[in-house]
Amino acid sequence: MTVLPPRYRGAVSTSSSPDPSVGALDPAWLAALVSRALDEDLGAAPGRDVTTQATIPAEQRGLAHLVARADGVVAGLVVVPEVLAQTAARLGVPVPTVRMRVRDGAAVARGEVLAELEGPVQALLVAERTLLNLASRASGVATHARRWAEALAGTGATVLDTRKTTPGLRALEKYAVRCGGGENKRMGLYDVAMVKDNHVAAAGGTAAAVAAVRARFPEVEIQVEADTAAQAMEALDAGARFLLLDNMATPLLREVVAAVRAREPEIGPVLLEATGTLTLDRAVEVAGTGVDHLSVGGLTHSSPILDLALDLVGSRA
Repeated sequence: MTVLPPRYRGAVSTSSSPDPSVGALDPAWLAALVSRALDEDLGAAPGRDVTTQATIPAEQRGLAHLVARADGVVAGLVVVPEVLAQTAARLGVPVPTVRMRVRDGAAVARGEVLAELEGPVQALLVAERTLLNLASRASGVATHARRWAEALAGTGATVLDTRKTTPGLRALEKYAVRCGGGENKRMGLYDVAMVKDNHVAAAGGTAAAVAAVRARFPEVEIQVEADTAAQAMEALDAGARFLLLDNMATPLLREVVAAVRAREPEIGPVLLEATGTLTLDRAVEVAGTGVDHLSVGGLTHSSPILDLALDLVGSRA
């Protein structure tokens, strides 16, 4: 039994060279994202940059550095070549080359050059804000996730993200969580069933809700939310083996975990996820109750960007 669908499970390595095969972004999704982002900046394709196209000849070439303006963990560098390729196509100029100095998941220091971009200056400047918006956002999420992953190291618990993501950026933000050392829970409403209080009320009880999901979608994992010990036991009685323990104070959480674990010899393994009012200074305390996971919506809804910049360091006609 796994808490996460296999295609989303497993964090990206925290080394400077994470395995690029782990949870890579879908190329078609990325291309569509970049196209929409460029439309926002340039207008409908092909669009225009009235400042750059008026002041920079199309044949002028240059070299730019993508630079970290703060310490952190980078993610979203994979978007850079796509942004440059689409920008060059809109302008009708050659595609700039990209030489990456680090890879997504790397810890970087302020002032560190992350990549060298060389080609038509028009393409470099027109692409600048779009690639920075995406990479800075993703890197901020990765930096936040790394703090949680490091706080939980050695506890046996892992940090999960939630569906509290920026509309249109979910795949990128969840990719960034993986780059930071966290794990993705579910990608949407379609791949894991989460039975919450409103579902229980509408279905006529926890057992009825769980049975309805099993009958309609037998292939999906079912999680049941509980905010009291009684609700947790009711969920186990209904056959749930994945519980979301919501907004529980540490003493209650410890009590519920112990009660669930006491039943495991009879009913089998149960996965336990703590959520609600979780902060970094409580991370070890909550993990110490014996839960398997801590889910933190703030990884995606409250992470500040990591400040990145694109500096033009040389150009020639």
